[in-house]
Amino acid sequence: MVEFNHVTVLLNEAIDNLAVKPNGIYVDATLGGGGHSKLLASHITSGKLWSFDQDITAINYNQNHLTDELADGKIAFIQDNFRHLTAALAKQGVHAIDGIVYDLGVSSPQFDDGQRGFSYNYDAPLDMRMDQSQTLNARTIVNTWRFQDLMRIFSRYGEEKFAKQIARKIEQAREVQPIETTFELVEIIKSAIPMGARRTGGHPAKKTFQAIRIAVNDELGAVEESLQQALDLLKVNGRISVITFHSLEDRLVKTMFKERSSLPDLPAGLPVIPENMQPDFRLVTRKPITASEIELADNHRAHSAKLRVIERIR
Repeated sequence: MVEFNHVTVLLNEAIDNLAVKPNGIYVDATLGGGGHSKLLASHITSGKLWSFDQDITAINYNQNHLTDELADGKIAFIQDNFRHLTAALAKQGVHAIDGIVYDLGVSSPQFDDGQRGFSYNYDAPLDMRMDQSQTLNARTIVNTWRFQDLMRIFSRYGEEKFAKQIARKIEQAREVQPIETTFELVEIIKSAIPMGARRTGGHPAKKTFQAIRIAVNDELGAVEESLQQALDLLKVNGRISVITFHSLEDRLVKTMFKERSSLPDLPAGLPVIPENMQPDFRLVTRKPITASEIELADNHRAHSAKLRVIERIR
C-alpha cells in the first residue's frame, strides 16, 4: 500500500465555497489523498458523494483512509477519468448534482513515488501515466513523436522558450539509442539549455516534464470535457470549485467560467435584456482565491494554487 503523504491545498476554501447542502449529491472529481472528499462528506447527512480517480493507487489507499465514510454510505468511489463524468454518473442513476470539486494536476504521491516517472528528482523509467492501464506513456512520446510535435508540446504545455533546442537534442539522442529513464532525459534537456539560463527559473527540466505529463494524460482536453459536463449537470444553486496549479489550467477554467456567466452580444440600446438571454451562471470568485501565508509556509506546493468557483443561478 502506497502511503499518501499528501497535504490537500486550499482544503477549507474549496469546500466552504461549495455551500454544501446536507442532503445534496456531490462529486469529488479528483479523489487523490482523500482530503477534499473527507471534509465534503463531513457536511453531508442524507446526501451522497461520488469520488472519482483514474489511478487505482488512490482508490486502494482511500478504501482504508475513508473507511467510516464508506461504511455509512456517504461516499462511493468511481475508478474512471473525470472526462467520463456524465456517463459514469449515469451508470449510478445520477443525472444532476449539487456541486463538484476539482483539484487538478498531479497528486503528491504520484510525484513522490519515484517509479511512476513523473519527477525529474528520481531516476525511473519514463512513464507519467495517471491511469496505468493506458497505452501511451512518456517513453513513447519522447522516442517516437516527431520533432515538430515535441517542439509544439514543449512550447504550448510547458511554455518552454528553449522548446526547439530541447526537441532537437532529444531527436539526436534517440537516433543513437532509445531514451529510457527520467535522468537520461534530464541530462538531454540540460544539454539543450544555455548555461546562463540554467541558473535561474528552477530546475531546467521542470517545464519539459510538465509538458510531457500533460500530453501523456491529455490533461487539458480532459479538464475541458469534464468541466463542460459538470456545468450541464449542475442543479440551480449548485456550485463548482476548481483548484489549478499552472497558468494553462487556470486560463482554461477562467475562460470557460467567463463564457458561461457572461451576457451574449446584444444589439446596442436594448432597454431590457430578455429572460432567455440572461446567463445561467454567476462567478462566485471574480478573482481567484490563493493560499494564505500560513498555508504557504506549511506547504510549498500551494504557491501556484488558484481556486475559482461558479454557481448556476437559473
